[in-house]
Amino acid sequence: MLEAAQLLATLCCTLFSGAAIYINLVEHPARMGCATEIAATVWAPSYRRATLMQASLGIASLLCGVLAWLLGGGIAWLGGALLIGLVVPFTFVAIMPTNHRLLEPGRDLSSPETRQLLDRWGRLHGVRSGLGLAASLVYLLQLLLGA
Repeated sequence: MLEAAQLLATLCCTLFSGAAIYINLVEHPARMGCATEIAATVWAPSYRRATLMQASLGIASLLCGVLAWLLGGGIAWLGGALLIGLVVPFTFVAIMPTNHRLLEPGRDLSSPETRQLLDRWGRLHGVRSGLGLAASLVYLLQLLLGA
């Protein structure tokens, strides 16, 4: 049971991290290379789809990491779980206000303010990528060490 929890925590976390990093390094910069109206138009459906996938993976990794710790996997499993778990409150506190502003009905999608919000969103999402990457490294190190 311990090994299954460790593998699932690591798998979910690395999938989360890979998706988050892809968004920051590929998808969002490509989107931002377009006119602001186009970038904002394609951001909304991408955000909605990614939210479902990333939230599920992040929470699953958190729960499996905590389970691995409870089953005797060591304190580093809890550390990794807390790192990936920090994505949830960070998203609600720091990113959601920007999301809500970007999704406001009647927003001028071509405005400089919309461009600034999209830029801000990209920087904030980078924090999510960093937390996921850090948690992935903790988990992977524990697997490699057999801890």
